[in-house]
Amino acid sequence: MTRGRGYALLAVVVAAIVALSTAIYVGVASDDGTRNRNALADGRVPNNSAAPASTGTWVGTWSTSPAGAEPGTERTGMANRSVRNVVHTSVGGTSARVTLSNLYGQSPLNITQASIAVAAGSGTPAALPDTMRQLTFNGVPAVVVPPGGQVMSDAVRIVVPHDADVLITTYTPTSAGPVTYHPHARQTSYVAQGDQARDVTGTPYTEQSGYWRYLTALDVLSNESEGTVVVLGDSLTDGITSTSGANNRWTDVLSDRLRAEIQAGRDLPRYSVVNQGISGNRILTDGLGRPADNPSGLNRFSRDVLERTNVKVVVIDLGVNDILRNPRLADPDAILDGLRTMVGQAHARGLKVVGATLMPFYGHRGYTDAREAVRQSINAEIRAGRVFDAVVDFDRALRDPYDPRRLRPVYDSGDHLHPSDKGYTRMAEAFDLESLKGSAPAEL
Repeated sequence: MTRGRGYALLAVVVAAIVALSTAIYVGVASDDGTRNRNALADGRVPNNSAAPASTGTWVGTWSTSPAGAEPGTERTGMANRSVRNVVHTSVGGTSARVTLSNLYGQSPLNITQASIAVAAGSGTPAALPDTMRQLTFNGVPAVVVPPGGQVMSDAVRIVVPHDADVLITTYTPTSAGPVTYHPHARQTSYVAQGDQARDVTGTPYTEQSGYWRYLTALDVLSNESEGTVVVLGDSLTDGITSTSGANNRWTDVLSDRLRAEIQAGRDLPRYSVVNQGISGNRILTDGLGRPADNPSGLNRFSRDVLERTNVKVVVIDLGVNDILRNPRLADPDAILDGLRTMVGQAHARGLKVVGATLMPFYGHRGYTDAREAVRQSINAEIRAGRVFDAVVDFDRALRDPYDPRRLRPVYDSGDHLHPSDKGYTRMAEAFDLESLKGSAPAEL
């Protein structure tokens, strides 16, 4: 072989290597590092020919925590019914994928049709016709979700606006009770008889529901967001006393505020905000059942926080129920240790953690002076910076200046524990958006 021909062959080999390396780089750079999370229940990876070439970042635009088994569905489940969940987006995108859960089911959940569409308006099961898309799972329209399992759909091309209602519908021909659900959705969803997954009129959806069933996450491929803020909390985060259908949970208001500040030119991270609140949730103690209804913050932290899509910042607002629902006087050190354990798990993933002080509850039936002393002890540690990376002081923002043991009346829903709509708005206003910057502190 001549020297000239040898150089030519070498040039061809080098060019091939460069081309292959470029292809690998593009494939990696276009994903957020969570491709392995696309695996279905049997470990397969979705292969949807309709899925888009990646142009953006996968983030969570909405999510909720499976909270338990829906009462009354043990035998019939949702057999021969279409469940149309209505969810509200945090950020928009050009493609979408959903996660469905059968965590509390006792038999395989057979979903033969599923769809996604943008709602025609607020408070309606009707869809914008040109947005209706069939969802697939590994390229086929049906999927079986094993008991205790979950699946993620293939990505589908659909323009999902921010601050919009999205309809996600599943049809199950047979029973797989009990139904995995999230109560206290503060959002009206719908149910129809038979397979109505592709219906756009909304007419068959004659039954209304205050639950989210099976659905636990909606992700979008977004050019307007670069990561997800996950908020772990109890009923105060779940928004149990916020106006239904108004999307006035404090996390909703925080999302709107963050977007408005960025649009106004403020240098802030472009993040979505998702809500992992469960009413009645505690840091240390599970509910009843196997798997446990209302699992503790410690037990669900990996599932509901670390496994969410492209998480950048964690916000924790838990602890009041550990004080109020403990038959004995709660141990503040145990509660603080629980919070620090979750912070350590987040730090191990490089995630920054913002924590909230515990708001007052004087006047609530569970109030005692001893419980108030526990709350004050926990808040003192949080404010001193010995628990979280940054602090949002909900206590100071919402307490009555004339009696700091209670909520200010304008922020009180009336039960002396949960905020009013104005109270939820005030919580979001008290959140320092600058605290979303940065990452977990380096370990020394």
